Amino acid sequence: MTIYDTLNPMQQEAARCTEGPLLILAGAGSGKTRVLTHRAAYLIGERHVNPWNIMAITFTNKAAGEMRERVDKLVGLGSESIWVSTFHSTCVRILRRFIEALGYGKNFSIYDSDDQRTLMKQVFHLLNVEPKQFKERQVLGVISHAKDQLIGPEEFLLNAGSDFRLKKTGEIYQEYQRQLKRNNALDFDDLIVKTVELFRTNPQILEYYQDRFRYIMVDEYQDTNMAQFQLVKLLAAKYRNLCVVGDDDQSIYRFRGADIRNILSFEESFPGAKVVKLEQNYRSTQNILDAANEVIRNNQGRKEKRLWTANETGAPVRFCQFDTAREEADFVLSQIRKSDFSLKDQAVLYRTNAQSRLFEERCIFYNIPYRLVGGVNFYQRREIKDVLAYLKIIANGEDDLATLRVINVPKRGIGAASMNKVTVFASVNQLSLYEALEDAKMVPGLGKAVGKIEGFVKQIEALRAMAGPGGCSLKDLIEGVLEQTGYAKELEQEGEEEAKERLANIGELVNKAAAFEAESGSRSLDEFLEQVALVADVDSLNQSEERVTLMTLHSAKGLEFPKVYLAGMEEELFPSAMAVFSPDPTDLEEERRLCYVGITRAQKELVLTAARKRMVNGETRWHAVSRFVDELPQEQAELEFFDPLAAYKQEKREIKGAADTAPKALPWNQSPKPSFGKTFTVEKQDHLDYEEGDRVSHQKFGTGTVAEIKDGGKDFEVTVDFDRAGRKKMFASFAKLKKI
Repeated sequence: MTIYDTLNPMQQEAARCTEGPLLILAGAGSGKTRVLTHRAAYLIGERHVNPWNIMAITFTNKAAGEMRERVDKLVGLGSESIWVSTFHSTCVRILRRFIEALGYGKNFSIYDSDDQRTLMKQVFHLLNVEPKQFKERQVLGVISHAKDQLIGPEEFLLNAGSDFRLKKTGEIYQEYQRQLKRNNALDFDDLIVKTVELFRTNPQILEYYQDRFRYIMVDEYQDTNMAQFQLVKLLAAKYRNLCVVGDDDQSIYRFRGADIRNILSFEESFPGAKVVKLEQNYRSTQNILDAANEVIRNNQGRKEKRLWTANETGAPVRFCQFDTAREEADFVLSQIRKSDFSLKDQAVLYRTNAQSRLFEERCIFYNIPYRLVGGVNFYQRREIKDVLAYLKIIANGEDDLATLRVINVPKRGIGAASMNKVTVFASVNQLSLYEALEDAKMVPGLGKAVGKIEGFVKQIEALRAMAGPGGCSLKDLIEGVLEQTGYAKELEQEGEEEAKERLANIGELVNKAAAFEAESGSRSLDEFLEQVALVADVDSLNQSEERVTLMTLHSAKGLEFPKVYLAGMEEELFPSAMAVFSPDPTDLEEERRLCYVGITRAQKELVLTAARKRMVNGETRWHAVSRFVDELPQEQAELEFFDPLAAYKQEKREIKGAADTAPKALPWNQSPKPSFGKTFTVEKQDHLDYEEGDRVSHQKFGTGTVAEIKDGGKDFEVTVDFDRAGRKKMFASFAKLKKI
């Protein structure tokens, strides 16, 4: 028995197909890393390929490390010569050796995002760019997108035509690149772009690497952008032994530049390519896979595949709809607390970072340790800390840290030199920083900064008047801070995805303030800040690894958990409002792929939840159930009549002092106004037209043999061994089996 006999037939075919272009369509949980490592072993052990002629490219250092470890274990001696690294690491190694051909020094610096913003500030200053018209982060985003498409400054300017903004952005792009080269530096996008430029302008260098890497494997190919595609195409052009592994159904990073067309048009880009589909899943139960299959098949832009497993059928997929988002979070956390699964085996996934706030708070309430992945603690996020700092100054003028944090946020032209003078004055006169700002005219050497500081003080005093006795609500106060300081306007003008996410987070803080007032009956700013501080303090939680995971769906890709809760399954939340109302149908398809990724993170159990109404920016909005729930197969969505109301009543009896958290939710199938159109009534037949041992057909699962029939009271429970779909247990009234 060889090591390859442990692979299933399709995995063996992929591992042994070594010559020419190969596309491995690897469905979720189908063992793609196992195939790649065995393929490397096969190349060396059976095809006698030199290890140094093999390259494996991944997207993350974690994935590269995992592949390196597996290859070393499988291949043994000589495996260290296989080049296993990320796209960026690969390009750095190449450029360190040959970048002088492009006019750079080999000791070039690599600029991270903070370095880029600092450099862009200098560029704005050099070109006298009006900061009210152009935002540094927004321009950097446009430049990054251009580089993903291999569009340089000159081509960008040519394409801009007479468009003023595009033309100005092109000039900024041009100067930005000039300053990068002057500093002998590359940003992250340049690492790919400059390697492609090096190969295109220096054929001898390209041929050297083509001869070096005669067998190339690329993981997560669906996440590649145009620049990465061209890099791979150039390297593989001579020998054409290119193997790419990916899943178009898991392409969810378009906002980062990923181009799904790279995998969908692989056969056109590389004529004669062979395609191998890995559809056997080793992770999830068949019920979970059926749910994923039925949802994703509604996408048009995909390659046909259907996941199946030899695992058990498993528990039905559950969906519950609640009246409010608070009740939804309460249900999820109470279920987590009572579950037979350990905390580390459970995860709550959601579409936006802003949704984490309620789940974090309920974790605190139930004393459930948690880890937040793909983002920082809600109250530690920059925009939340900024708004809270304003509230602290309004409530307590002696909080110097709060004053220092927002004195120039948003930008007011109050520089570090001016603040140093104010700090010295405050220290000498034993004043708080804010009190010193109130006496700005008395501070020596401030000059023109006095007027700007007085403007800040005037804003704070106006907000204090709003918050005074008999004043406005906390919701209105926060909105006053956002409006009067110009904080929200600055984020809106950025127009970037990150800025929109930050605005959504601030909206969630407004929701928190409105909920606090409704629950406590108090408008006290001090009490609100105290509650927020207590919720934000998670240091007292159990620090062991036994924690439930809270994370966004984008962060969950590549991970798996025995039990998963998909929260916020509502139209205009998931799918997002932007996708729902977008004229481009591919936006909605990307949201559906994201749902597919979420479903396939679950190994044993999957629970989907939604709320009929949810607070957005302090206002209550009603939402229909997500279309993705409506796309679930009937066998998973309708036959599991789970009653969370009864569960909540039991929970209420179990938890003393938790009467205020008593839920009012109803399961979706008992909703007085169903949000989607599937409702069924079971009508038990007097007898069935088939018996155990008979061959039957099912409209979705095909043909099979009846293994067992049980009288379940309300209906007959039929177990069928299907030829392709495996064993299924279903109710006869829904299955509509036909004897053949």
